[in-house]
Amino acid sequence: MNSRYQDCIKACLECLEACNNCFDACLNEEHVNMMTECIRLDRECADICAYAVKAMQTNSPFAQQICRLCADICESCGNECKQHDHSHCQNCAAACFRCAEKCRQIAAA
Repeated sequence: MNSRYQDCIKACLECLEACNNCFDACLNEEHVNMMTECIRLDRECADICAYAVKAMQTNSPFAQQICRLCADICESCGNECKQHDHSHCQNCAAACFRCAEKCRQIAAA
């Protein structure tokens, strides 16, 4: 595996886990209808993080572009999650913003 991707892969995996946790916890919230955008973005973000990890692990020639898109989706997900007071949403937002930062570093390399 390309070592320049190591930090970004770690951030993507942490974000993927945080998004999956948030998604699952949101489904159990009392006012689940208030969480629909959060749930949707959690799914989208988890998917792109998984894809970005695969792209970096296989040294894809498109890794930079995929990471750029991943950063944009992570930022959107983070901005949505941070609006909710639930700890799972706050944890997810923090993971999303960390991942976006690491992905932007790869995209700019």
